[in-house]
Amino acid sequence: MPKIFIFSNKSYKINLFNTLFVEQIEANKYEYFIAKYNDKKAEYLPELERKLNQSDYLILLLNPQSITCEIVTETVRLSREFQNIHPNNKPWILPVLIDISVDLTWDYNLYAYLNKMPQWQLKSEENIQDLVAEIMLLIGNELSPSIPETKSRLILNNSLNINEYNKKPLPSSLPKLPKNQDDYHHNFYIKRSPLEENCYQEITKPGALIRIKAPRQMGKTSLMARVLHDVEKLGYKTAVLNFQLVERQIFDNLDIFLRWFSAEVASELNLPTNLDNYWNEIFGSKVSCKSYFERHILKSIDTPIVLVLDEVDNIFQYPDITIDFFSLLRAWHEDAKNRDLWKNMRLVVVHSTESYVPIDINQSPFNVGLPIDLPELNAAQIKNLASYYQLQLNISEIEKLMAIVGGNPYLIKLALYEIYQHNISIDDLLKTAATDVGCYADHLQRHWWHLQQSPELAQAAKTVMNSNQPVQLETMEGLKLHSIGLVNFQENQATPRYDLYHLYFRNRL
Repeated sequence: MPKIFIFSNKSYKINLFNTLFVEQIEANKYEYFIAKYNDKKAEYLPELERKLNQSDYLILLLNPQSITCEIVTETVRLSREFQNIHPNNKPWILPVLIDISVDLTWDYNLYAYLNKMPQWQLKSEENIQDLVAEIMLLIGNELSPSIPETKSRLILNNSLNINEYNKKPLPSSLPKLPKNQDDYHHNFYIKRSPLEENCYQEITKPGALIRIKAPRQMGKTSLMARVLHDVEKLGYKTAVLNFQLVERQIFDNLDIFLRWFSAEVASELNLPTNLDNYWNEIFGSKVSCKSYFERHILKSIDTPIVLVLDEVDNIFQYPDITIDFFSLLRAWHEDAKNRDLWKNMRLVVVHSTESYVPIDINQSPFNVGLPIDLPELNAAQIKNLASYYQLQLNISEIEKLMAIVGGNPYLIKLALYEIYQHNISIDDLLKTAATDVGCYADHLQRHWWHLQQSPELAQAAKTVMNSNQPVQLETMEGLKLHSIGLVNFQENQATPRYDLYHLYFRNRL
């Protein structure tokens, strides 16, 4: 008997869908569980995780408020983790898009997770009964939504209906003003000169390699998007691979990984895959991969190719692949110095922390090329950003905000959006900032939930958050906490990155 997990927000159409859907579920005596991703209760998340792991289907009801929700993204990520270990790849995810127009900004990772999945588009109340019947038919026959026979000609889309620009990387979970203001596609991007200029100058050089490093949600993806936007105007071809979205079995061995990597790059460049024409087991995976790029990719495109490798930290937990893959990238970079063919390959490596896998310095791409270590926003930049939200903040107000979230671009934008949206003061916002009802609730709960999934990481975070002094951590736990943005390092000792995290986690972990 199928078990169904319904994850939704609150809206008239969602409530109507849930009412009709639950009636059908109960009539068929299926087991189900309904969760609201705006309940604002962190203690509720472990129960949500347990139910999700037991479910056969995740019915994901998405409206404009949910597509930038960190808890929604974390739920989809966790579902994919469960799929990787389930013999039938469950829970199967059925996304339902409700009143989502083409101009909305999505969470970068959520969009990437769902883009290649079949999903339903619900725009009219008249379609709700048809939609319920369609999904019930699928569940009743215990079919995966990826099976072609399940596709409805009426309401099922093959990919998300998002405009062409939004197919490029976007700042994760970016709040945006509810008005039509064309400021670099609503990104409200604050330049951190001369970083942008340096990246642009470097990427035009033959065989360039740029390394963009910063903890999560510091603006790496925003900078990357601008680099891509600029080079496409030069006629360059671009390919973006996000390693956070790669299924675990891809990392089973080097041959599988490099085949996937090669095929993904070809797909991004709209080239046929044709792996078997170039892959030779006698020469091994690394030589085959290099041959594939030389004979198929680089010879098929006569303009520079910018290959962006995003979230490469996710490879670090697979040491054998890490060493071989990064030594391959380093070799390509060195080849570009002497071979014209490789001069057209430009690499951008985006990561949150240093590799905790020991790599020979002569085989590592992390000590060559142009390093970009993103700084936090300063007071002047925050004042400029506030003006995009039609806010005039004085230096005292900015200092109060920075005292709790530093110059983190994402956290600053969340605060400014909340002030704009609800016409509240900085003081009123800060009263609830480190709680489950403030503007950072979704962000804090996602962190808390993520820590609960790793007891060792949670214990390390607890040690740091409950201490008034810098703490020495194990290397791997320390780097992971730094990668997700929860800690800073002072001479190899960790402290809470922001007072927001110290206040929220000190009595919770």
